[in-house]
Amino acid sequence: MSITFEILKPVIDFVISFISSLGYPGIFLLMILESALIPIPSEIIMPFSGFLVSKGTFEAISVVLAGTIGNLVGSILTYYLGLKAGRAFILKYGKYILFKKSHLELTEELFQKYGDKISFFCRLLPAIRTYISLPCGVGKANFIKFAIYTFLGSLVWNSMLTYVGILLGNNWNNIDKYAIYLDIVSACVIAVFVIWFVAKIRRRNKTNQKSEV
Repeated sequence: MSITFEILKPVIDFVISFISSLGYPGIFLLMILESALIPIPSEIIMPFSGFLVSKGTFEAISVVLAGTIGNLVGSILTYYLGLKAGRAFILKYGKYILFKKSHLELTEELFQKYGDKISFFCRLLPAIRTYISLPCGVGKANFIKFAIYTFLGSLVWNSMLTYVGILLGNNWNNIDKYAIYLDIVSACVIAVFVIWFVAKIRRRNKTNQKSEV
């Protein structure tokens, strides 16, 4: 087991026990917590579940859906926390859930730049993916769009983690050695999304210019 996973061993043991006892509901509940600012990494939950798929204990699609729906529920809870509590409350009490002012400022900047769509590609970014729902709530992002983009982004991320867990099998706990490849894939997905978004804005601007002539 790698150094990273040795440090996280208590969390790993908890995840293994929880999922082994509850099955799919265990994945669902843990991923709710992961998206509700509780530090239980999806990088442990989903690869271990993928390992169980490789053993024939679980079915891949069910694992991905359980994790993704859990992410959606947890993100909605966090969204409403941001919506109802507001920025000042979050800055005051965020430290108790390991949420720093810098986290909020970064995600707010991304939200202001990319709008509702930030919910999608931030779900593919480690660390930021956990916190993005708060500024979306504070910024009063369109809820339906927020939910759709969150679901789609979580679906991509959880599919990748589950697939890696299936490939690694008994060595699933060495996933940190392959994290760079996950980051590369995530970066490619985000790049494609940004290119599409920019192209869409340019087409819209050209259309508006023509209509003004």
